[in-house]
Amino acid sequence: METAHHLGVDIGGTKVALRVEAADTRCVHETVFTWHPRHSADRDIAQLAHHIGELREGLGTSLRAVGVAMPATVGADERITAWPSRPEWTGTDLGAALRPLFPDAAVAWADDGDLGALAEARLAGCDDLLYMGVGTGIGGGLVMGGELCPGLGRGSFEIGHTVVELDGPQCVCGRRGCLQAIASGPATLRHAARLRGSDVDFDALRQAWCDGQPWAVAALRRTCRALAAAAVSVQELVHPQLLLLGGGFAIGIPGLDTLVSAELDRLARPGQPQLRVEPASLGALSSLRGAVELARLIRP
Repeated sequence: METAHHLGVDIGGTKVALRVEAADTRCVHETVFTWHPRHSADRDIAQLAHHIGELREGLGTSLRAVGVAMPATVGADERITAWPSRPEWTGTDLGAALRPLFPDAAVAWADDGDLGALAEARLAGCDDLLYMGVGTGIGGGLVMGGELCPGLGRGSFEIGHTVVELDGPQCVCGRRGCLQAIASGPATLRHAARLRGSDVDFDALRQAWCDGQPWAVAALRRTCRALAAAAVSVQELVHPQLLLLGGGFAIGIPGLDTLVSAELDRLARPGQPQLRVEPASLGALSSLRGAVELARLIRP
């Protein structure tokens, strides 16, 4: 029986994606399901168990290892300490919830932004890479020497909660001035609405940006200044070779990487090379593909 299959699970606030790859990285199964209406962590886990059971029955082979991309903050005792998108999971013992679903496979989990960075780095062939995912929040990760930094079991690379504006707006984490509170998709739309004087949705912002409307340009410049400030701080400390911008919001705004690059140029310190900026390649699949990469790193 073939036992070299690896499963990646991307657990999100609204949906869960599953991907199974063979030893040669060929995808043999991929599916997505949406969470039931908000109820409890136990109900969510039961729904996850149902879909995992269907997958295992249809797959017909054993799994070697399972990697899980998880947006929640998980403590050293394996309990979830915070997950703003699904607060009912707070206090859940993640290990106790996941391991019974895969009794014959090793299981590991990591932050979804970290795993997105790992997948993008593998695809880009870059061992020293900074990844920022700009969407509903701001996630991201850092790969140095081909490995995640700070590393599995040492916490996640929370670029979204670096402080870039000391007296900035309140973040959902409780601090003021976090990158996420200034440069996430919703934060950018709120700022754009203030500049326009009326509500702004993503499509309106995108069209106004393409048309060169001053309020849209100003809103996105503020966002890109914040992204550049966070990136240049990382560059000063660990010197990644490449910054990749991903996430639904960033990917949906044409030329956002060019605008971030211009802001990095404005922040450049004499004698230091400018950090190269490019769009990420995997889009919404980065965390899922990273979860499979994590499964491949596990030693059963």
